[in-house]
Amino acid sequence: MNQLKLFDVIIVGAGASGLMAAIECGKRGRSVLLIEKSKKPGRKILMAGGGYCNFTNYHIEPTCYLSQNTHFCKSALKQYTQWDFINLVNKHRIPYHEKTKGQLFCDTKNGEILKLLLDECQKKPITIQYNVDVTGVKKVSNQSYQLSTNTGTYACQSLIVATGGLTIPSMGSTAWGYQLAEQFGINVKPLSAGLVPLTLHTEDKKRLSPLSGISFESTVNFKKQSFHENCLITHRGLSGPAILQISSYWQPGQTITVNCLPQIDISTLLGQKCSDQTLKSYLNQYLPKRFLETNLQTNLLNRPLNKLQKKDISELDTALHHWTIKPNGTEGYRTAEVTLGGVDCNDLSSKTMEAKAHKGLFFIGEVVDVTGWLGGYNFQWAWSSGYVAGQYA
Repeated sequence: MNQLKLFDVIIVGAGASGLMAAIECGKRGRSVLLIEKSKKPGRKILMAGGGYCNFTNYHIEPTCYLSQNTHFCKSALKQYTQWDFINLVNKHRIPYHEKTKGQLFCDTKNGEILKLLLDECQKKPITIQYNVDVTGVKKVSNQSYQLSTNTGTYACQSLIVATGGLTIPSMGSTAWGYQLAEQFGINVKPLSAGLVPLTLHTEDKKRLSPLSGISFESTVNFKKQSFHENCLITHRGLSGPAILQISSYWQPGQTITVNCLPQIDISTLLGQKCSDQTLKSYLNQYLPKRFLETNLQTNLLNRPLNKLQKKDISELDTALHHWTIKPNGTEGYRTAEVTLGGVDCNDLSSKTMEAKAHKGLFFIGEVVDVTGWLGGYNFQWAWSSGYVAGQYA
């Protein structure tokens, strides 16, 4: 019979939030068991940002997060800010740079953020075990949990669930964290893929797929939300930072609007042009010829600027500043960066990340119904929520 192994805290999931929680629990002298079902920790940390790991953002604000409880993330983000994590990065002398819009990336692809986290786990009462499958969890007292696994049976006062979302299933993502929440009567908000490329209906896909690889500066809008970044046409649909951002807000069956020329006002500019330069030649300084030829009529593109009529300029304004397209769907969890929805924030304490109905049970990171924008926001949520749980578990 397996001997019961006792720990103060057990954390399921050795990703960004789980490692952060382990560090903070360890600082308090708590004995910690961090278990991971993969053979290595932090796999998504290593692949993030093309290997350079976009670890936070200068411009972290609660308004940059989606949740059915819009106020929930405020406490954690205030308790542990981007500046706190940047100080930790500086302490470890990791060189980094700002790319765009406050996004901070490591200068090299050496896995330095993961190494930082693992180094912080050293010299603390933290045991890390890999290739561990949790087969059952039960609450044995008001604040005591017992876990059955393929490596033995463990008990703890505090259980932290840091198992991430459903994204990139090839890396072993599962619904375990959501299922555990439901086992304990905790509500789970509907799940869907976020920060994900959009697919197109057959007709639009046939028309646009030959343009695969073309990208351009854009402002993409859905209802009151808009993002000014690059848009990329793929052989399946639309991608690029602006599309990934808007995908978290887009609703099936709805249209998005793309301003393909956010840097100019075409009505004002062309209304002042008296040149015999063709429209195609003029617009090509802003947009690729193949994109123009696909989206505008040939006779209009070949028209000299000084021959354009008001109705032509109005047509151009609609086609280029208000390009409306109805996506067919998304590429799903296979290519998504985050999972929208998750453990209901109304069932958790925003101050501690602890389940209101179950003392000692915590949920952190992506498994919670808090989803950030592209650009380091989701890592900051992992650091902040992990830090907070680590103060109370």
